[in-house]
Amino acid sequence: MANPRMKAIVSYPPAIMQNLSRRNITGYLLVGLFFAGALPCLSGCGESTGQSKPEPATSVAVSTDNAATSGIIRIVSSLPRTGSAKLQTDTMVNGIKLALDEAAYKVGDFSLELEDRDDATAATGDWTPDAEGDNARQAANDPDVMVYIGPYNSGAAKVSMPILNRAGLLMISPANTAVGLTKPGLGEPDEPAIYRPTGKKNYARVVPADDLQGTCAAEWAKDMGIKTVYILDDNSFYGKGIAEMFRQRCNELEIDVLGHDSIDTKAQEFRSKMTSIKALKPDLLYYGGTTQTKGGQICKDMVAAGLKCKLMVPDGCMENAFIQAAGPENANERVYVTFGGVPPENQTGRGKEFVERYKKRFGFMPEAYAIYSYEATNAALEAIRKAGKKDRAAIIEAAFAIKDFPGALGNWSFDENGDTTLHKLSGNIVRSGKFEFVRLLGDGNQQKPMGDQKK
Repeated sequence: MANPRMKAIVSYPPAIMQNLSRRNITGYLLVGLFFAGALPCLSGCGESTGQSKPEPATSVAVSTDNAATSGIIRIVSSLPRTGSAKLQTDTMVNGIKLALDEAAYKVGDFSLELEDRDDATAATGDWTPDAEGDNARQAANDPDVMVYIGPYNSGAAKVSMPILNRAGLLMISPANTAVGLTKPGLGEPDEPAIYRPTGKKNYARVVPADDLQGTCAAEWAKDMGIKTVYILDDNSFYGKGIAEMFRQRCNELEIDVLGHDSIDTKAQEFRSKMTSIKALKPDLLYYGGTTQTKGGQICKDMVAAGLKCKLMVPDGCMENAFIQAAGPENANERVYVTFGGVPPENQTGRGKEFVERYKKRFGFMPEAYAIYSYEATNAALEAIRKAGKKDRAAIIEAAFAIKDFPGALGNWSFDENGDTTLHKLSGNIVRSGKFEFVRLLGDGNQQKPMGDQKK
């Protein structure tokens, strides 16, 4: 049953200045030329396949003193609510709603509201820099917004992180895994500082990063007896990054990498590429990409070309939409999927309790990332509770101080970079048209992330 205090806003609200004119902005300082700096990026941030660039320095609304201890606190979620990721994000938003339901939409004397925003468009069927940037700017300039949950795609985070960093607004992502967003020395030379123009940290995530996932994927391949691999990626921030982590670990494990290419995700099919890879006779094809960047088509085309090796894909394909796109007859017993946690069916303890409450509340099983949005929301509520006031800086400080949080994923903390201390991943196979858990990776096998291995 819908909570009467919740506001679900899917379409974009009126223009920012109109919005501000209806809100009480006393106690807030709106500093300079926001539109002059922001509008050029609406058309200049590149494509959703990883070409987006962080926005130039712009100023946004920032909170001042006299923070309230009661009233409304608004939480914004920004996820791809249009396109093939919708099935996944429907359950993620349900996870957020479940956490708010269980809190009765209250923290202390604050009433909570949710704004469910879409960072995808019908035209692209995927997230866009314009939509994600627009969501971030509107959240930044709404004085009632204290937490931003999202985004889903790591490339989208590159767009919104600098905007929300300048606004001093807490971001908690339930799904971003690209290493450069938080970890110095593992991404580009200017990462993650480029996403923190104020020099302060405001971004955290509850899912393990790709240095762990890429490493574990290669370890798993080695354990399966894989001796040769061909690597493809979607040329996105996420896909290229995890493919590179996988390649590095393969080299360390002496798995022969026969080739590594990026595909053009605008292409309709990849049969000629699959034919050329077939000639090399790899034991495994690894694809760093998502359902939305043709992961299912890769599977379909390798079968059509007669390429009979296994296909391994990362968490961006851990959704039923991937199996539908590939066709169960092509994916069954062929596709292996790594995921930053364990599937809903294999949760235990508090994770299993979450799944049972979810099914009772919504009437069906959640997708893989629903528990992460639930966890991100509960972490946000804990930060608001500990801060005790409607103050963005205080809420960020409280979030980064979370230690040994007894969540649905287990007991965990945010480390100094805003990453979760949980290192448990899973390996899964597509069988009978469904994802089936195979084994634990990560902590389950005493696996350490790549950064730790270098120490």
